Amino acid sequence: MQFHTLTLAIDGKLATVTLDRPDVRNAFNEHSITEINLAFDSLGRSAEVRAIVLAANGPSFCAGADLNWMKKMASYSHAENNADALQLAEMLRTIYLCPKPVIAKVQGDCYAGGMGLVAACDIAVAAEGVNFCLSEVKLGLIPATISPYVIKAMGENGARRYFLTAERFSAQQAQRMGFVHEVVPAETLDAKVAEIVKALVTNSPHAVQHAKMLVREVVGQPVTDALLADTAERIAHIRASEQGREGVQSFLEKRKPNWLN
Repeated sequence: MQFHTLTLAIDGKLATVTLDRPDVRNAFNEHSITEINLAFDSLGRSAEVRAIVLAANGPSFCAGADLNWMKKMASYSHAENNADALQLAEMLRTIYLCPKPVIAKVQGDCYAGGMGLVAACDIAVAAEGVNFCLSEVKLGLIPATISPYVIKAMGENGARRYFLTAERFSAQQAQRMGFVHEVVPAETLDAKVAEIVKALVTNSPHAVQHAKMLVREVVGQPVTDALLADTAERIAHIRASEQGREGVQSFLEKRKPNWLN
């Protein structure tokens, strides 16, 4: 598959999707949205890939929407705007629902829709000095399609402030709110991401996929009899699975599980 707005590299069990429009600060348009969606859909179905890194080329991670794309949208009808927004929403959902764990490696400033990309990932690592901004209201817009992911990542109180003020905030503030998990010096960003990837790919691929689903589907649920039954069924299912049996057996026999061979 040939891409024009990103690069895709697969090294063993790791796939790296790199936004590659540095001349426009990796801002996305309809073409990059389509390509990101295709890349993550394909990687999600790959039997070989166990982890995905979302990275970016150049000084910025993603500046949100491309200005030329926004100019075109200004003349769109309501129906055309709705269809366009749904494409972006579908792309974010593809990342969010990807069966493989996804790490955002944020090496540069991340604005508007770029924050949606990061929030749709499972783990986010940012370099010191990176700034974030939900700038939509400055343009008379709202961060609608990214809101389900950004609010989950930064929390309601953070969203109340930054959705309304469009203030820039630091990587350290993003970490305090829970939007990013780690903030490291720029020169150690690659090493930190590699460390997390190593942890991911040594675990049972089947269990990692189901653990990701568990978080997504249990969060916010009331602790009812139905939830207890659901979680009991999940652990019963995973215990009886091939990798569940192999994992426990290899632990008892003090050997590596077969997914590491």
